Amino acid sequence: MPQHKDVDYLALAAKHRPPTPVWMNAVRAFGVGGTVCVIGQLVTDFFVAHGQPASKAASPTAVVMVGLGALFTGLGLYDRLVRSGGMGGSLPISGFANAMVAPAMEYRREGLVLGVGAKLFTVAGPVLAYGLGSAFVVGLVRLVVGS
Repeated sequence: MPQHKDVDYLALAAKHRPPTPVWMNAVRAFGVGGTVCVIGQLVTDFFVAHGQPASKAASPTAVVMVGLGALFTGLGLYDRLVRSGGMGGSLPISGFANAMVAPAMEYRREGLVLGVGAKLFTVAGPVLAYGLGSAFVVGLVRLVVGS
């Protein structure tokens, strides 16, 4: 009998749940993510125009995009962007900066070391540790096996 009541409740709750604007969310995510990508392309074009080979322009572009994401998070602008654009604002590399800086900003009242420093790598720490560890293992394998 308890299952019957659960089914009735779920049906009643679904009937009163507001509809999810899937298409509007997709359009917003596409617009925000596309805008971030256009900015990234403009940054890449800037480096290429100033003598950087196109094959090497990705690294400084990533640094600039992470810096812009961190700056806009610190100014409180990136959270608004993510609220309106969803994954369009969270997925690009600037979203990684936002995920890294947001916890640090939340705990800044606790000081530079115990607040900002401790929380800065809450999200990024495991990602960076895994990336560095994987690179080390791949480097060892390549050294042992040869090129």
